[in-house]
Amino acid sequence: MEVEEENPPPSTPLESSLPVADGQTLVPDVNSTAVQPVQPIIPPVIPPPLVPPVVPPIVPPIAPIPTLPTPPVLRPLAPLPSRPPIPRPPVPQNGEMRTSDSDSDDDSDLGRIASGSTVEYEISEESRQVRERQEKAMQELMMKRRATALAVPTNDMAVRARLRRLGEPITLFGEREMERRDRLRMLMAKLDAEGQLEKLMKAHEEEEAAASAVGEEPEEEMLQYPFYTEGSKALLDARIDIAKYSLARVASRLQRAQRKRDDPDEDVDAEMDWALKQAGSLALDCSEIGDDRPLSGCSWSQDGKLLATCSLNGVAKLWSMPKVQKVSTLKGHTERLTDIKFSPTDNLLATGSADRTARLWNTEGSHLKTFGGHLDRLARIAFHPSGKYLGTTSFDKTWRLWDIDTGAELLLQEGHSRSVYGIDFHHDGSLVASSGLDALARVWDLRTGRSILALEGHVKPVLGLSFSPNGYFLASGGEDNTCRIWDLRKKKSVYIIPAHSNLISQVKFEPQEGYFLVTASYDMTAKIWSARDFKPVKTLSGHEAKVSSLDVAGEGILLLMADGNCIATVSHDRTIKLWCSNYSDQDHAMDVD
Repeated sequence: MEVEEENPPPSTPLESSLPVADGQTLVPDVNSTAVQPVQPIIPPVIPPPLVPPVVPPIVPPIAPIPTLPTPPVLRPLAPLPSRPPIPRPPVPQNGEMRTSDSDSDDDSDLGRIASGSTVEYEISEESRQVRERQEKAMQELMMKRRATALAVPTNDMAVRARLRRLGEPITLFGEREMERRDRLRMLMAKLDAEGQLEKLMKAHEEEEAAASAVGEEPEEEMLQYPFYTEGSKALLDARIDIAKYSLARVASRLQRAQRKRDDPDEDVDAEMDWALKQAGSLALDCSEIGDDRPLSGCSWSQDGKLLATCSLNGVAKLWSMPKVQKVSTLKGHTERLTDIKFSPTDNLLATGSADRTARLWNTEGSHLKTFGGHLDRLARIAFHPSGKYLGTTSFDKTWRLWDIDTGAELLLQEGHSRSVYGIDFHHDGSLVASSGLDALARVWDLRTGRSILALEGHVKPVLGLSFSPNGYFLASGGEDNTCRIWDLRKKKSVYIIPAHSNLISQVKFEPQEGYFLVTASYDMTAKIWSARDFKPVKTLSGHEAKVSSLDVAGEGILLLMADGNCIATVSHDRTIKLWCSNYSDQDHAMDVD
């Protein structure tokens, strides 16, 4: 800068004046006299504008000064927000919360710890619930183990008695024997766990002992089971008559069976094959409208010359065979008829009605007797093989035995928990079977009055029963769409036939030898089953409504009708249908021989 100022000649007067102003010094020169008037003007005007531009370059270095607040940015407690996460949830679960409690002395820290303790409490609540569930499961397991070790009575009456002693209801709605026993077992296990079982049982035993000591004789009299009611002299005479009749029939049946077994000319299998062949050839032979209301029952006469039918309008009709012409009309009941049966020995027939009575008629249509005594509508009726007695079932949960000659009620038999529907007599005359809406079938000994068998197996009401002529098979059909075959020798069901797609209204064995079985159903069909293996032989389809009843013709029809065996069915379509077998004259001659 100074070197440039020392060479003023090449520069203009203005340029030489600029460095003077910068250095604030005056250099003597020859031409200074000429420049003096200009110098006082330039310095005051030019220097002020030049000074402000020099100050801005000094301001930019001051710009970094705002970086000084960085220490305050570091100074705010940036870690403080991160302090709440310090007592992380895993740390309290591992037990480190206690150290933080002991290390903190500040009140604010105590507040934070308190808030942390709430988190700890919520987590421990979940774990506590899990622990409670585990403990409950362990208690249930131990209770079940304890229950299995307890001695619980197997007799249902004893189970009920013990429940009564413990102050519990002896039965619950829909509860069965095993469920009741399991309930008693769990109750005893619970009391045993609480230490109260022995105390309660001991107290009840002492009370029973004291009660028995006070009135021992009356108690023994009241607990006599089974109990009996005194019967009439007519019932005793009837039992004796039935015993004599049945013994003769049993002897005859056994002799016939022994003859078939010992005679080499007798071939039972061939006879059964022939009978099944006949049954397989059954076809619709006749169809006749029986009434203007649905038909409810039918029955063949002993000689096969008449067929009786009954309907819901309370009228029964007799039809001559084989032309199916109406012979007579039986009127007298005030309600619908439920069943009709011909006597196996005489030209008599009986009808059962919803008017709670059964009536006896002859073939001319005359009313002979009325059997009244039931408290509700009748269901099915059946004649004893001797023809002297009539059995009736009713919705009053009883079945009754009547004397045909006197019209007196000989026996009123209870035993079903619900309405009694089906009834059938054994071909020997010694037994009678009854079935009811309680899904149970019972076999009674008419000579002693005892219930000798209770046949359990059906799951719905049992509507039809039929004894086989062989003496030991009993067929039952019900609302569970199945037909069960019971063997009286084994006292159990030996075969279950899934017979129909709807309830079975009636079952009937072939009356001569029992070679086949016929079932009627509400699926509008009747089916024939082999008595050898209970396989289907023939389906009789032709009705347009549910089949309510059927009957299989006996020996008399063979001589009357050239077509051979015959089955009659009645339906809610108001028609009577006859199904007859067709076979050659040679076979018919062999059968007559």
